Amino acid sequence: MTSATCPALLLSAPASGQGKTTVTAGLARYHRNQGRKVQVFKTGPDFLDPMILERASGRPVYQLDLWMVGERDCKALLYQAAQEADLILIEGVMGLFDGTPSSADLAAHFGVPVLALINAHAMAQTFGAVAHGLAHYRHGLPFAGVLANRVAGPGHAELLAESLSPEIHDYGWLPRDGEITLPDRHLGLVQAAEIADLEKRLEAVAARIAQTGLAELPPPVSFPAVTVEPLPPLLKGVRIGIARDLAFAFLYPANLDTLRALGAELTFFSPLTDTELPDVDAVYLPGGYPELHLDALAGNATMRETLHQHHAAGKPLYAECGGLLYTLESLADKAGYRASMLGLLPGRAALQSKLAGLGMQSVELPEGELRGHTFHHSKLETSLTPLAHGRRQRYGQPGEAVYRVGRLTASYLHLYFASNPAATARLFA
Repeated sequence: MTSATCPALLLSAPASGQGKTTVTAGLARYHRNQGRKVQVFKTGPDFLDPMILERASGRPVYQLDLWMVGERDCKALLYQAAQEADLILIEGVMGLFDGTPSSADLAAHFGVPVLALINAHAMAQTFGAVAHGLAHYRHGLPFAGVLANRVAGPGHAELLAESLSPEIHDYGWLPRDGEITLPDRHLGLVQAAEIADLEKRLEAVAARIAQTGLAELPPPVSFPAVTVEPLPPLLKGVRIGIARDLAFAFLYPANLDTLRALGAELTFFSPLTDTELPDVDAVYLPGGYPELHLDALAGNATMRETLHQHHAAGKPLYAECGGLLYTLESLADKAGYRASMLGLLPGRAALQSKLAGLGMQSVELPEGELRGHTFHHSKLETSLTPLAHGRRQRYGQPGEAVYRVGRLTASYLHLYFASNPAATARLFA
C-alpha cells in the first residue's frame, strides 16, 4: 500500500473571529466552481462552521483533532480524502498555536502548509510583525504565507504588503465587505439552513478569492496509507431515530458513519414538526438550539407523549447538550421566557449571558470511555445525582455531569462516537 498525494492547505489565524470560515468556504466554492472535488475538514470540535463549509464544497465536513479524533483516524481520513479529492482544505480552530493539540500541531504532524489569515482592520505595518511571529514561532512549521482580511482598500493593502519580510509569501487581500461576512449568534455562526442568501455570499467570496494568490492550487502533500478494519455489527437490526431540524442539528458526520458501520439503521425525525416518534429501537437527541424554538417544542404534545412511551418501554435514549435541555422539565431563553419541555429528567435550565462550559473532555461510562467536548451557554438545576463526570483533557479535573434515568443517558457533553465504537454500541443497543 502506498501513500496518496493531493494539494492541501490549512487555514489558520492569530485568533478566533478573523474570518477563517468565510475564507475557507469561499476558497472551497471557488475551486468547486472550477470543476474540482474539494474535501474540507474542520480542526477541533465544531458543528456550525462545517455546515457552512459543506454547503460551499458540496461534501460532508469531518473533524480532525489529534486528541478527540485520534492520530490514527485523522491519518485515515486524510488518506481517504487524498485518494478522491483534487484539493484538501483544513480550517483551523481559534489561533494557530491555541489548544493542546493545536492547529499547528496538526499541520506539522501531517506536513500540511499553513496559510495565516490576518484581520488587518485598524492595522498597518504591525501586520508584518504578526505574520513574522506566526511564521517563525515554531521551528519547522510548514508555512505557506499570509492573506490579509478586512482590508480598507488598495492603499491599505500596499502598506500591509510592504511590512512583510521577504521570505513570507503574500497571497494578497480581501476587502472589508458586509456582503461576504457570515452572521453569528451566541454559539457561533448562524446555521447554514437559516442564512437565506448564503449561496450569494459564498459566490461573492469565491469571486474575491479569484483575485488573490489562492486561485492557484497549493503544493501537493503526501499522506501515508492506513488500513481501517471494519467494525463488528454490534447494532445490526437496531433502528435509531435521530432528531434533526433547526432545533437539533449538531451532528458529527463521523457519529452517523460510526452508527451505520456498527450495523444500525438510521432514520431522522423533527421534534419541531413531526407529530410522533417513528418506529425505532433507540433515540438520539443531539445538540442544537432548542432555546430558539421553545413554543414549538412545548406545543408538540404528541411528540412528547411518544418520547415518554419510548422511555417507559425501557428503550435507549441518548441526549447531549441541546438534547439534554429538551429532556428537562423546562427551559428558559436569554430573555427569561420559560417553556415546558419533555419532563423525562427532573430539573430546569436557563440560558446565561456568558459561556458556561467549554473544552475537551473524556468520560468513563459503564459502557466504556468516550471522548468529546462541551460548549454551552445554559445552566442546569437538577436534584439528580450524576452517573459520572467528564474529565477535562487539559488538567484532568472533573467536568460535565452525566445523568441516567432508566435507559435515558443525558449530558452537556458532545461525544465523538468513533473514539470508542463498542461503548457507543452499548449506549444504543
